[in-house]
Amino acid sequence: MAATNAETIGPAAQGQPRAAVPTLRLILTQPTYNSTSTLATTAAGIPTVAIVGRPNVGKSTLFNRIVGSRRAIVGDEPGITRDRLYGDAEWEGRRLRIVDTGGILPEEKDLIPSEIYRQARVALDEAAAIIMVIDGRTELAGPDLELVRLLRKANRPLFLAVNKVDSEKQSSLVDDFHRLGIQKMFPISAEHGRGIDDLLDAVLESLPAESSTTENTEEPTDAKTTSEAEDVHEVKVAIIGHPNVGKSTLLNCLTSSDRAIVSPIPGTTRDAVDEIVEHNGRRFRFIDTAGIRRKGKTHLMAEKLSVVMARKHLEGADIALLVIDATEGVSQLDAAIAGYAHESGRSLIIVVNKWDLVISGKEKDARPTKAERMRESKRPGDRDAYEERLRYELKFLNYAPIVFISAESGKGTEKIFPLLEKVATERRKRVTTSQMNRFIERVDFERASVPVRSRVKILYMTQASVAPPTFVLFTNRAVKLHFSYQRFLENQIRAAFGFVGTPIWIKNRARDS
Repeated sequence: MAATNAETIGPAAQGQPRAAVPTLRLILTQPTYNSTSTLATTAAGIPTVAIVGRPNVGKSTLFNRIVGSRRAIVGDEPGITRDRLYGDAEWEGRRLRIVDTGGILPEEKDLIPSEIYRQARVALDEAAAIIMVIDGRTELAGPDLELVRLLRKANRPLFLAVNKVDSEKQSSLVDDFHRLGIQKMFPISAEHGRGIDDLLDAVLESLPAESSTTENTEEPTDAKTTSEAEDVHEVKVAIIGHPNVGKSTLLNCLTSSDRAIVSPIPGTTRDAVDEIVEHNGRRFRFIDTAGIRRKGKTHLMAEKLSVVMARKHLEGADIALLVIDATEGVSQLDAAIAGYAHESGRSLIIVVNKWDLVISGKEKDARPTKAERMRESKRPGDRDAYEERLRYELKFLNYAPIVFISAESGKGTEKIFPLLEKVATERRKRVTTSQMNRFIERVDFERASVPVRSRVKILYMTQASVAPPTFVLFTNRAVKLHFSYQRFLENQIRAAFGFVGTPIWIKNRARDS
């Protein structure tokens, strides 16, 4: 998984050279998402291609290769991908929507494998073509034959990608796979890009010709312009928290779908799962991130990478929904996760989930442990008392609104969308310089408890940027603002102008600098 800051990646990045093959650029500093929803891509006539196969055959590597970014976590551990992931690609001038699925074990009855299979079935129903990936270095097994039988029932064009054929000398590895009875078979190396051009050419030939884009040449241009304009106003909302607090359940509730796998097993979500919802004319992209845990608690490579990706997706979001388990109260890990969001300038809404379990007073089956009794003392059942305790534990988030919900039943979740709309507006609010100067004249700075040596005289003040709101003070001398002075000024700004749910950044500059 080691990578440079930007690298060329695409079907012809390595392997056999080919004329006029588009190459894609991978920038790792920003997370990538599927740019459009299922309904939008279907309406636009963009076909979906599903990548399926057993665990650890290289599906996610092929997915990343085609879409041109490290959207999916890749590693040697089997079963890393669980939820389905979407990405956009373009081949020979044709737009495609690629969907990566978890490793399918048709006969497996355990919760996670059966949920992975359910997610894969959704992808198959959406798909216009299916690519089955198989490891060319392993022998055929019963699950492979069973999977082919299931894929034939989907009645879609089916392609077999025999992966990990890294050179011409290994081409003979594909001979054994003729037993599967799939006529369109291609030896590929997803890691090195070998043979993927021929695979994509064959996929394009099987897809119906584009009709909506050829009848009226003006419609695609208008549609593209509209789509680009909508993307500008799209609000990215990252759902964050430690494992097993109900993040995936909340995503499913907000999107009215079964988009993410939900289970009582901590760490079920690994790749970030995103879904677009339109509410009151505004587009929200909800991103369900993996549970963030302490470094000492992550052992598997997939867990470590999922935490890294969760933080990257948080940094790429506008608003963070910090989910806290009401039955546990605020932990040090919750405070640390909130600190990540606060310091990176994300707007925040605190979501206290499983509140129904607190107010129901459900009895514990066994005698509570000492740790459970300590947690119990930190989570009073009265809502006002609970909120007061939460504010005490998260003092630095005094600007963040709090909502009490039950994601499983949906109770209280109707309050989230109005809060998101308000916080998104406040995040981009701009105050004019004349308003700021009138504000400064009204503030009694003598009330600020600041040591004399740290005091400065504010000459004037202006808002330099939004998202998050950033203010620049021009002072009589160059000195770092005392934290109490900065906090006093921030409180005064909030009292005058609001900025609900968003951190405020304050910088000072000497007049002569």
